[in-house]
Amino acid sequence: MHNGTHKSQPLVPLQIDRSLPFPCSRISTGVSGLDEILHGGLIPARTYLLRGGPGCGKTTLGLQFLLAGTANDERCLFITLGENEKTLRQNAAALGLDLAHVAFLDLSPEIDFFTKNQSYDIFSSADVERDPLTRHIVTTVEHLQPQRVFLDAMTQLRYLASDAFQFRKQTLSFLRFLIEQGATVLFTSEMSEQLPDEDLQFISDGVILLENRNRTRCLQVSKFRGSDFSIGPHSLRLTSHGMEVFPRLLPDEHHTSFAKETLSSGIPALDELLHGGIERGTINLLTGPTGVGKTTLGLQFMKEAAGRGERSVVFAFEEWQETMLQRCEAVNIPVRAMLKRGTLSLKKIEPLYYTPDEFAQQVRQEVERHQARIVMLDSIAGYRLSLSSEDLTMHLHALCKYLQNMGVAVLLINEVEMITGDFRATEIGVSYLADNIIFLRYLEVQGALRRTIGVLKKRLTSFESTMREIELTRYGISVGKPLTGLQGILTGHLQIITPDKEEQ
Repeated sequence: MHNGTHKSQPLVPLQIDRSLPFPCSRISTGVSGLDEILHGGLIPARTYLLRGGPGCGKTTLGLQFLLAGTANDERCLFITLGENEKTLRQNAAALGLDLAHVAFLDLSPEIDFFTKNQSYDIFSSADVERDPLTRHIVTTVEHLQPQRVFLDAMTQLRYLASDAFQFRKQTLSFLRFLIEQGATVLFTSEMSEQLPDEDLQFISDGVILLENRNRTRCLQVSKFRGSDFSIGPHSLRLTSHGMEVFPRLLPDEHHTSFAKETLSSGIPALDELLHGGIERGTINLLTGPTGVGKTTLGLQFMKEAAGRGERSVVFAFEEWQETMLQRCEAVNIPVRAMLKRGTLSLKKIEPLYYTPDEFAQQVRQEVERHQARIVMLDSIAGYRLSLSSEDLTMHLHALCKYLQNMGVAVLLINEVEMITGDFRATEIGVSYLADNIIFLRYLEVQGALRRTIGVLKKRLTSFESTMREIELTRYGISVGKPLTGLQGILTGHLQIITPDKEEQ
């Protein structure tokens, strides 16, 4: 079983969907998830503003932007106005980022700045060509001719301008100089209520905002001239090896062609109940009280898929691997053999650790990289924990519609609180999502609990309207004949109907 722990198993970046309409000429930001959000990466020879408060990851993103350039033998320059070069290189090394091929222009104040009462002025009101520091910038850029420039932070220059007009004019002139030298420029701002950065947003070609909200980090693109982009916010995580971004799942951006075929359960009586089985590319809700057999029933469909050579994956938010293995083997579902052959993957998910965007990335990897054809979420209640205060219906809708568009059969395990009686399909208002609703219930007969199964909804075909008894035996799942002699199973007030009562 895959552990699902983020620290020991980082997510593998997904390939960008090249079917999207974006210009051919793009350069990577160094963060694959952000490249996907930007529909391929940054447009070269333009300026991009990276906004955010302290600790949001601006410098980390800037470093990865430069390293993506050095990986392609591009000349890259880091202009720092705050932290000195030594500190930046040490911090990068701690993340495993090698800046050996990144050039630095360190304009941070020297140690003796105050003791010698020196003036720290880049943009003087006098002729800038006479200013030694400005000539240093010009000389460095003209000599290196960098293809990528990261400047941290542009707002430091605000303190050196006489007023807002001069700051805007000087900043525009500076950025145009860099662009004319052939550079793509990423620069940061240290925004605050006292010193907003709207002027920098206006003059840049793109704006990327990093922020902390609701105990999670997120990224949002608000401006990108000459290109479309994916709306946010999108989750991000700062890890021991840099920044990872997890694009928000937008189902309309993902499609594939697939045959609309019926998937058998391998149990003839159950297929009779479903008029053949479930369909590929449908959302199937398996609902019922605890212990009634919902997960086992879902794995039965996966057992049959394994026989066809197809891969399935279970995302378990609640149950551990060994418990599931023992339970399935007790009903003749060879889960261990399926895992060994690679036709099944069991992934334990810690719901309080992942955001919905991070979890969606894992699902996409299973579908797009490993061609999973059946995906089970066990259960909706566990998935809900990862949402914090966010809308369950919105995220579950996006995830299920994505899977549906990709031709995946989705199995949603939903637990209802009532053991018998007071029938409800769900208690959280998501039944509208389902193409098929299969419900399992307990009934009590002469002091013994028995299980029943029925179909409440099926969009693509008709279905049997009766209920049947279902048993979990050591030989497998057994589904009996229609229960025509009983009524009141759903209400909990069971009655045996005699032939005379049926005639009446």
